[in-house]
Amino acid sequence: MASILFPILAKRSVTRKPTQTFISRVVRSTVHPAITTSSTFARLPSRLLSGHSSSLVGQSNGHFNNDLSVSFRCSSTWNWSKPKPKSPASEVDGHKNDTTSNSNLKNKNINDEHQSIISQVSTLHSSIMPLNTSLRGPLAKNSDRGTSLPFVFLVGNHSSGKSSFINYVLGRSVQTAGVAPTDDCFTVIAPGPKDVDQDGPALVGDPDIGFEGLRQFGPTLIHHAQLKVREGIQTQNFMMVDSPGMIDSPVSSGGMSMAFGVGRSLTDSSPSSSTSHAVMDRGYDFQGVVRWFAERADVVLLFFDPDKPGTTGETLSILLHSLGGMDHKLLIVLNKADQFKKIHDFARAYGSLCWNLSKVIPRKDLPRIFTMCLPIKRDDSSSGEAINTSTQEVLDQRALADLHQTRDDVVAEVMKAPKRRIDNVITNLHDSVHLLLMHAVVAEDVRSRYSKRQWENRIQEFSSLAAGVGLAALGIHFNVPPQFTGGVVAATIVGVGGLRWFNSSKLKDVEEQLLSVEELSASFQRTHPREVSEADEFYASVWQRVRDSLRLSLWRTGLADFPAVKKADIQGLQRILDEEIPRLRRLASPSHHGSRKSE
Repeated sequence: MASILFPILAKRSVTRKPTQTFISRVVRSTVHPAITTSSTFARLPSRLLSGHSSSLVGQSNGHFNNDLSVSFRCSSTWNWSKPKPKSPASEVDGHKNDTTSNSNLKNKNINDEHQSIISQVSTLHSSIMPLNTSLRGPLAKNSDRGTSLPFVFLVGNHSSGKSSFINYVLGRSVQTAGVAPTDDCFTVIAPGPKDVDQDGPALVGDPDIGFEGLRQFGPTLIHHAQLKVREGIQTQNFMMVDSPGMIDSPVSSGGMSMAFGVGRSLTDSSPSSSTSHAVMDRGYDFQGVVRWFAERADVVLLFFDPDKPGTTGETLSILLHSLGGMDHKLLIVLNKADQFKKIHDFARAYGSLCWNLSKVIPRKDLPRIFTMCLPIKRDDSSSGEAINTSTQEVLDQRALADLHQTRDDVVAEVMKAPKRRIDNVITNLHDSVHLLLMHAVVAEDVRSRYSKRQWENRIQEFSSLAAGVGLAALGIHFNVPPQFTGGVVAATIVGVGGLRWFNSSKLKDVEEQLLSVEELSASFQRTHPREVSEADEFYASVWQRVRDSLRLSLWRTGLADFPAVKKADIQGLQRILDEEIPRLRRLASPSHHGSRKSE
């Protein structure tokens, strides 16, 4: 067919629009594999190929690149209008090298841009830490310092498959898996050139990896943490952190975040009493540690299993108190779903999990629950065949395929941890500035009200003292008997002293009243009238997080000694929210029709 077609094309090319007709048909013919052969191009007249190589080059680099590559690799007469023809292999290798170099250059530019954004976020975060320190703000110490690599944090019931999932994602066995609790440590798994294990003090003491903030939770936690550096794992650009499995105990598991609840007096929320509640179960504040990891993690996985679908009280307490406000990076996983023998068992377990989650999630719509299972290892032994056979008897292929697809979705979310680091650091900055700003504004309102009452008392005392001194001076001026003058002076001293004592006692009552939950809420409503009138749920949630820490800070420092907040500090925080964070969001967001990156 080719021998018949191309002589006809060559004949027509001499008469009317030869080059245009021929080139369009040659391009169309390249799509058909029967025409794109080396012998076909070898029989083409050279005059028909000369002068049009540039147009074909443009097409080969564009839409027809994949189709033309076969013919170019086979042809020995295509010279591309070069003084010295290159071999087909060098053409293909050169094209691949150019593509690879362009891709590497693009990735390098993207990485440089991401590093620049992270550096700017870190600089802004560090700039607000002095104000947080002076006001005893809600931000944790060293919260402006991130980890060296993004990381995924796993938390959940014991024997729920956390360690097995980590081994599956890493592509090698790193964590010990079992039915009973197998690990009581927080394990950081990081990529490296060789396998190295380090204990908790070495992990916390490393100034580069970014976990030195765990020192605040005490030596018990430090000795229950470890670092595993592994080579040849599939997660080369992020870390994974495994946590101890959660189990209920006879002792109450209320952590430090439970100690400052509404209804407790300030004396009950002292550090000693809160710490005693926190260290009962594990020797350290487990809820606080989980909160610390979750705030810095890029993806958080909460694991449940069919045996304990949300019935472990500690897990639900962690979800309520440690993982609150992190829905954007939290994935709830019901693992080991292939162990159900009947659909009735699955329905009961799934319904039980949803019922228990509804008790701690304050909204009508529950988040998505990823129901999945891990693949069963096959071997040539009879036991392996028995396991595979029993699994097939429990679930059919369609059900297993659905579970495997969900597992792949979870793995895909895990692999997005490096890409989510940019959005998470900006979100963390946005959240930190909002917390500190509300802390500063409400604290300044409370302090100013206390200061106003304090100055009113001082004016009363000064007025009484001035009145007594004035009367005494008049008595001396008009030669009043010294008994009268002495009586006036004595009465002034006693009166001013008594008034000062009365005012100081009243001032203590005023301070206790101002630090009550009701008065703090009134201060919030007074300083945020528009948000309250519009029923802004975001500001309400921020206030719920700020209130207890603000109350404790004011109580510890005392309203008389609490530093005043300058207007420049408030304006600086507001500028970060209004200008800097939107600018960083534009830099980090992908290009779209509504983007204003170019402005």
